[in-house]
Amino acid sequence: MTRVAVFGTGSWGTAFAAVLADTGCQVRMWGRRAELVEQINQSHVNGDYLPDLVLPEAISATTDPQEAMDDVDIVVLALPSQTLRANLTQWAGLLPPRAAVVSLMKGVELGTTMRMSEVIAEVANVGPERIVVVSGPNLAREIAAKQPAASVVACVDESMAERVAMACAASYFRPYTNTDVVGTELGGAVKNVIALAVGMAEGMGMGDNTKSTIITRGLAETLRLGVALGADPATFSGLAGVGDLIATCMSPLSRNHIFGVNLGRGMTVAEVVSMTSQTAEGVKSCQSILELAQHHGIDVPIIENVAAVVHEGRRPRRVADMLMARARKTEKT
Repeated sequence: MTRVAVFGTGSWGTAFAAVLADTGCQVRMWGRRAELVEQINQSHVNGDYLPDLVLPEAISATTDPQEAMDDVDIVVLALPSQTLRANLTQWAGLLPPRAAVVSLMKGVELGTTMRMSEVIAEVANVGPERIVVVSGPNLAREIAAKQPAASVVACVDESMAERVAMACAASYFRPYTNTDVVGTELGGAVKNVIALAVGMAEGMGMGDNTKSTIITRGLAETLRLGVALGADPATFSGLAGVGDLIATCMSPLSRNHIFGVNLGRGMTVAEVVSMTSQTAEGVKSCQSILELAQHHGIDVPIIENVAAVVHEGRRPRRVADMLMARARKTEKT
């Protein structure tokens, strides 16, 4: 039996833990709040995030990171991306030496512009052959409801990717393997920022033509940046690219989309943050993704304008005017 530790008791960490348990894995979740951990152990429910999901008996929870990691084959990290470094600094010495380290996180670290796999490698001294990234159109509530979905499991070591894919291959969750960690991670991070822009357009009352335009040109920005970082362009045509982008940009279940809708309706970032208890990763990562693009000399006007709304108070209506007024060019650039 495969033993798995899942660090994080948010929506996606909980849903993924259920997927793993449904395939026959023994899962221990780590959470920082004792009352939520007790609820998972006693009632088999995570009432804060997925109250309708009855968790399998194979899932238990603990507040002790050492207990969570004890003798596991796979360690899954499902934390807010900007907290990874601080948490992993405390836990690095507990990682089993041969365990796969799986990132469910979709962000770029502020200050360093490092992808999550790079943070894991640096802080925990884990080789790339053990670091696995899972990304795709994976809205947690739909997966919790066992609606069919697919995802990408990426690692530079194909056998490690296959090992993790086998552990999460449920009847309703189909993993595909890939060796392009850079493209898989980048697609997952940038789509959150593009979803903010699409949400803003919707909040301003704009229709499907506008939203489709933002999605398509957002994909172009992601592709340009990905190629500059060494990603395989084909990755962005798949589940971790356009698949995840469409789901996040269009679904009312997407935190980033809804956050953008509220910005488009005239709310400030602070006002939106105050009314939600969940992380919109695009808000956290837009500036670091912009800095990463600027470092490589990549033009990313949508990302740049989203960062200006979040950090400079630029009005979404002004963003629309600025993007439409840009100099015309060929579509392939």
